[in-house]
Amino acid sequence: MKKLPLYLVLVAGALISVGPYLMTLNAAFKSKQEILTSEPWALPANPIVSNFGEVWSRYDFATFVVNSCVVAVAVTIGQLVFSTLAAYAFARLDFPGRDQLFWAYIATLMVPQIVTLVPTFIIVRELGLVDTHVGLILPFVFGFLMPYGVFLVRQYFKTIPESIEHAARIDGAGTFTILWRVMVPMAKPILGTLAIISFVNTWNNLLWPLIITHSESTRLITRGIAQMQSQFNQEYHLILAASTMALLPLVVVFLIFQRHIVRSIALSGMK
Repeated sequence: MKKLPLYLVLVAGALISVGPYLMTLNAAFKSKQEILTSEPWALPANPIVSNFGEVWSRYDFATFVVNSCVVAVAVTIGQLVFSTLAAYAFARLDFPGRDQLFWAYIATLMVPQIVTLVPTFIIVRELGLVDTHVGLILPFVFGFLMPYGVFLVRQYFKTIPESIEHAARIDGAGTFTILWRVMVPMAKPILGTLAIISFVNTWNNLLWPLIITHSESTRLITRGIAQMQSQFNQEYHLILAASTMALLPLVVVFLIFQRHIVRSIALSGMK
């Protein structure tokens, strides 16, 4: 009974967090008229499944989904690879100016993304990558616009005892062997967390695709949903149906990697 107030607070917080998603899912099965006339939390009088099919038929939604999947997966893989390499260098390798360079790089976390968008766009334009998938992927792969991954993995590497690495070197393992066969397997929880962060941020990103793309062939799901809105004809039932479908890949990714997130939180406080 002593923990009852705590549980009530946690349940209330969970409902507040999940509430908007449940309302989106609920409204996705309503007609346009019912959305405008009924309460947001009221169940649909006659659930309409055809909203989802209409989104696929009226808009090139399949292309939006494929493009978003390609970009999100590519950015996630790139973030995992390059963040791991940079994090290991900052955590274990000894070279002049290592700590100063690391903190200078991490200081970019304090810079709003909007500040770097124009220089990044100019670089991408000069490389001839405007309105291409590479232009969507490249700035995020190397951490230009997402430097958090290097910091996250580096801090986790610092918690791994150096004696394990020394034992591997005594057995004749080189730097890349230690990284690949010792450090990476031990860092799976934090890498799973980074994978979720990278995938979700890329999937939900609207500003960069809005700037760098303009054709249907490179349009991502976020811009596609935004394109469905017009000034004089707000088709909320289709927008909410599209938003519901856009949420499904994020739920799948979270279910796959959730145990890694819990484990990374549990291990982050252990020596």
